Amino acid sequence: MRTTNSKFLLLLAFFIITAILIGVASAQNAVTCLNRPSKCFLKRLRCPAECPFTRPTIPKAKSCFLDCQKCEVFCRGRKPSCNGLGSGCYDPRFIGGDGGIFYFHGKRGNHYALVSDPSMQINAGFIGLRPQHRKRDFTWIQSLGLMFSTHAFTIEAKRVETWDETTDHFGFSYDGKTIHVQERHLSSWNSSDETFLIERTGRVNSVVITVVGVVEILVNVVPITEEDDRIHGYNLPSNDCFAHLDVQFRFFGLSPQVEGILGRTYQPDYDNSAKRGVEMPVVGGEDKYWTSSLLSPDCKLCLFSPRDLADI
Repeated sequence: MRTTNSKFLLLLAFFIITAILIGVASAQNAVTCLNRPSKCFLKRLRCPAECPFTRPTIPKAKSCFLDCQKCEVFCRGRKPSCNGLGSGCYDPRFIGGDGGIFYFHGKRGNHYALVSDPSMQINAGFIGLRPQHRKRDFTWIQSLGLMFSTHAFTIEAKRVETWDETTDHFGFSYDGKTIHVQERHLSSWNSSDETFLIERTGRVNSVVITVVGVVEILVNVVPITEEDDRIHGYNLPSNDCFAHLDVQFRFFGLSPQVEGILGRTYQPDYDNSAKRGVEMPVVGGEDKYWTSSLLSPDCKLCLFSPRDLADI
């Protein structure tokens, strides 16, 4: 009788453990590549156990990401990494598609094309200041203008006198109309044709922007801190903490001719002109990538034309 009971308990334990494992596996997301040019198109892969969800409910948790080019899934954060490829942070320091680090200073109050391709364009608006006896402006990215198909989206860091991390400092617009995204982790807004999505990756001040099959942009709003001001000698005024954007881009299907301050670093034969081995390698291009407004694709080397796309 004891032998029979022992076998029953062992069998019961086996079924319970199996059920738990099946439950864990079924809780994991599977992701599908939707990039048509990729050899991975429509392939479905299961997320790693370390990051089973593409949209984790915990803000700091890593998410499951599918790289269609490599046809691999891996874990990654949903907030911009200033040390990752495609990032633009600080005064602005970029890390290009080639892995090279460079600075682009520009001028306060001006707009520049970060990326220009036949399928889309991303411009940046710069804020800044110039202390006495300094030859150039300190500058930061205050806004982005995204153009794709016949649509236009803007995101900005609102001017803030004193930083409050519990208050949202974003401003959004889509096709000329202000949009509101509820202040809650994972709350979202998407376009009627479902080609565009903006989703919060924290209750406030962090979002991910997606144009399906074109680009994904991770964005934080951050201030210049008193420590930053002290170290770099910005001499900030008392009524402005110069809230600005930290960004990181992930592109899908860029053309080999892609242009822009950041975009050119994704060209297959790009030769980085920044001086290697110096502490702050700076690249030029202000004259080539200057645009007349945040939503103008009119720089000298710009490739995007919404009219051309509308005729397709």
